Amino acid sequence: MKRFYYMSDSLDELEHFEHDLESRGIPRTQIYLLSNDEVGLESHDVNRVASFLRTDVIHSGEIGALFGLVLAAAILLTANLSGIVEQTTWVPFIFLAIVAFGFSTWEGGFIGMQGPNTHFTKFEKALDKGLHVLFVETDKVDKKKLKKVVKKYPKLKRAGTEVTHTGLLMFVLRNWEKFRSRALVFKGRPKAQEQ
Repeated sequence: MKRFYYMSDSLDELEHFEHDLESRGIPRTQIYLLSNDEVGLESHDVNRVASFLRTDVIHSGEIGALFGLVLAAAILLTANLSGIVEQTTWVPFIFLAIVAFGFSTWEGGFIGMQGPNTHFTKFEKALDKGLHVLFVETDKVDKKKLKKVVKKYPKLKRAGTEVTHTGLLMFVLRNWEKFRSRALVFKGRPKAQEQ
């Protein structure tokens, strides 16, 4: 997938832009707004970036998981080559490998919570100046829809693109929203949504 970034000093414009994207068929789960104006965000119907995603928890967790995978493989390989498995069983070594993998992933995520998201650091100065950043995750079909909508907003400043590996995540989020909306129909809508 490809991520497109846009900047504006107007939350109203970005709100309209997001709604136009949604009306063209790009799901809300693929559109996010990043801003330091928490008060302004409260009065706008936008899909803002969750606070934990503003940190580097995902990226660092992935690095921790890779390190944990190497560590787990080393534990299993050492156990096999040392011959100790013949005297005992594989169970304690498999358990140790799983614990090492889990701990490394957790520790990587924990370290990532201490710093800003690596994808958003390039926008820190703009956010401090009061600008807002909207980004859209697109596949080939969504990219065409995005280009049509962007033409209607000449004041939006294009702030870059990057290739992401979020295809699976976007698939899960799309289907989760479908499941939730169907579940609400069967269960009955909560009072807050009836208004």
